[in-house]
Amino acid sequence: MMGPAHSLSGAAAWLGVGAIAEAMGEPMPWPVLLTGALICAGAALAPDLDHKAATISRAFGPVSRILCEVIDNLSYAVYKATRSRHDPRRSGGHRTLTHTWVWAVLCGAGASAVTVYGGRWGVLVVLFVHMVLAIEGLLWRQARVSSDVLVWLLGAAGTWVITGVLDKPGNGALWLFDQPGQEYLWIGLPITLGALVHCLGDALTVSGCPVLWPIPIGRRRWYPIGPPKGMRFRAGSWVELKVLMPVFMGAGGLCAVGALGYFG
Repeated sequence: MMGPAHSLSGAAAWLGVGAIAEAMGEPMPWPVLLTGALICAGAALAPDLDHKAATISRAFGPVSRILCEVIDNLSYAVYKATRSRHDPRRSGGHRTLTHTWVWAVLCGAGASAVTVYGGRWGVLVVLFVHMVLAIEGLLWRQARVSSDVLVWLLGAAGTWVITGVLDKPGNGALWLFDQPGQEYLWIGLPITLGALVHCLGDALTVSGCPVLWPIPIGRRRWYPIGPPKGMRFRAGSWVELKVLMPVFMGAGGLCAVGALGYFG
């Protein structure tokens, strides 16, 4: 799928988690619901770090372009080193390492570690990166015609305001993990979820997605899972733009209402 659809699906997924938590009698504080949705929307773009033309490659100027080059080469190297003789030969790393559950878990765990051991600055960095990505994905039309600096300033302002709200007692810094020193440990959850939702979205497309690597399926280690061929679509097609994106927006809205307890 394309960047906007990935971001919408990520936001909707976290709002869905919030609705489930509310139904189970463990509601999220509204700042966690909002922040998690934005983080998940941004994280849903991150697996395309292996694609030089993806939305994320433009998000942070030369830094993200260089990083995409590095991740593409790393992904290709891992693919070559671990492919079975039944996996096809490739010329690049797109939709390999970064499109697996292993990568999703590592990204979430790494982000949590940064927030815990990096203190406030670690929290600000993780939130800033994902706020910028969320802006690039959810407000993609506006982001395309504005300068990178404006997007970064908006991301920085949003990060500063959100952390100020979360830091207030009961607003979510210690949500789910409530022991001293565990502030913001939960941030890894929407990051992992966003990456997994990205993979599931790509699994709906023609090429599929090897999200289960390194678990072998049949005789292949990089098996591209997905629905039957007749149910798949091409990225950027009318199915994505006219069907899936409205569905994600509608589902996200309903889940947000449920997460805030209005159905109860």
